[in-house]
Amino acid sequence: MRRTPYRRLFAATLLAASVLAPMAATSATTVHATTPHASTPHASTVGAASVDGHDKGDCPPGGLGPELTARLDRTIEDVRRQAGIPGAVVGLWMPGRGCYVRASGVADTVTREPMFKDTFVRIGSETKTFTVTALLQLVDDRRIRLDDPISKYILGVPNGHRITLRHLAEMRSGLFPYTADPDFNHDLLSDPKRSFTPWESLAYGFRHRNTFEPGQQFQYSNSNLVLLGLVIEKVSGHKLADVIHKRVLRPAQLHHTLFPEGAEFPEPHARGYTDQTLNGAIADATDWNPSWAWAAGAMISELHDLRRWAKVLATGELLSPETQAQRLKTLPTGFPGTSYGLGIFETNGWIGHNGSIPGYETVTVYLPSQKATLVIMINTDVTSRGQEPSTPLARAITAVATPGNVYDGAVVTP
Repeated sequence: MRRTPYRRLFAATLLAASVLAPMAATSATTVHATTPHASTPHASTVGAASVDGHDKGDCPPGGLGPELTARLDRTIEDVRRQAGIPGAVVGLWMPGRGCYVRASGVADTVTREPMFKDTFVRIGSETKTFTVTALLQLVDDRRIRLDDPISKYILGVPNGHRITLRHLAEMRSGLFPYTADPDFNHDLLSDPKRSFTPWESLAYGFRHRNTFEPGQQFQYSNSNLVLLGLVIEKVSGHKLADVIHKRVLRPAQLHHTLFPEGAEFPEPHARGYTDQTLNGAIADATDWNPSWAWAAGAMISELHDLRRWAKVLATGELLSPETQAQRLKTLPTGFPGTSYGLGIFETNGWIGHNGSIPGYETVTVYLPSQKATLVIMINTDVTSRGQEPSTPLARAITAVATPGNVYDGAVVTP
């Protein structure tokens, strides 16, 4: 079965390959007329800020040493070619050992412009980590409780009186994912530059029955995060993009990360390629509008902000210790080696999330045992051998650099 945009918006290592397949038969949501949930003017003022040299000196010459550096160079090039990845940016920081930052391949398959380290990239499902962080800050503020039912805040959610905010954040709500609805996929791919409101997206899923009772099992669904975004807006009284900017991005000092209003994309950025099209042909998805993904996958960032975010997220710098402990209580996903918490996953010691949206994929993870950080950004989401391309790349890199903690995404799409 050919994949569709909803599937790769997940991009989490564990599910990167196969949770989305079963998901294709599961998606639910409800519609409600609202104004477009756009970001504010600050979202489009980033420009070329990522090339301001804020990272100079954090990766001295010599990197991880000539032998390991050479092995990583070969490994990344081999996987990139085998998986058909046009361009890749990889950053690996290992305190006490050094670091590795490389760009390889091309940023544009037409002009053959080389890939560059300072590219902005659409981060897909890594957006979930920002949305859930904002939600958990409201928990710390005692304005919401994780075990409140979604019906306390949002009406019209199927079985909403039994689905809690915790169920939504840990992907155990049973809501049918709107991205699995055939009409949604047809409507999106027929006009990928159109704008969706959160309720317009949700409506495609809410027309379906829920797939299971809340808490019974794990199923990745973007419907969950869109609803949490609406909860944040309802409780805070502000747009989600403004809340994330003020309460997450600013205190985390992420000056090159944004929640776009629509299809805007700061320069510089690589072109992004996808086969999630009506006829399955590869297309340039660079300027597609990610509004359909909203709180589940619309954000944009770059290498060094993602490096910083990996540690902030994994160590809970923006949350109380008690709330961070709840976030990191991961539960089985059904895929060996990977478990999922509140908008975060753990895979063989690595903590974080990955992202996928038509044209781009990312991986941002932190390894507490070695205080190591890995960030991967690629300009395609076209699968190879049944796997999203970021997964074998992350696995291969960690097999070389941290053989005792190999990023695990060994799931095969049926």
